[in-house]
Amino acid sequence: MVSLWLCRCEESKETAHRMLHTLLEGRGCSPASIETAPGGKPFLPGGPYFSLSHSGPWALCAVGEEEMGCDVETIRPRRSGLPRYALSDREFQWFSQRGGAWEDFYTLWTLKESLCKCTGRGLDCSPRRLEVPLLQAGEGGIWDGFYFQSYGGEGWRGGCCTRLTPPPTQLLDGKDVL
Repeated sequence: MVSLWLCRCEESKETAHRMLHTLLEGRGCSPASIETAPGGKPFLPGGPYFSLSHSGPWALCAVGEEEMGCDVETIRPRRSGLPRYALSDREFQWFSQRGGAWEDFYTLWTLKESLCKCTGRGLDCSPRRLEVPLLQAGEGGIWDGFYFQSYGGEGWRGGCCTRLTPPPTQLLDGKDVL
């Protein structure tokens, strides 16, 4: 099972790490034991598994008993060619048919990032080659043997990817662990 904590804060990177340290220490694990796999993915030998993300005022932390990846992004306009560059043909068609809203782009992007983090590959190929399910914020789905869950609120989108069980549909309040 995987749990995710989201927090709106001033120092999102520091807050994401603070949430992780508190959660690991609560499980009797030392954050000082974190190592890095050859592809760059941080891990704790013997578990639990974890993933962190931060963007603007948002910090997201996932901890659980299986491999996962999570991502959060602040919604903001970017250069107009980014969706065509980052989305597969199928994803771009869906995005365009829905009106080309940045909210939809970031929903797909956070799912792509969460997949990269779950596999530990990182973004080792063109993002167009990584396909994810076509989800709206709040929806979950299965794609290519992975479970995905999308999250969203005013000004942000998030995603989680797991291998064994569906991610939770609800995020926990990160302020509860700080």
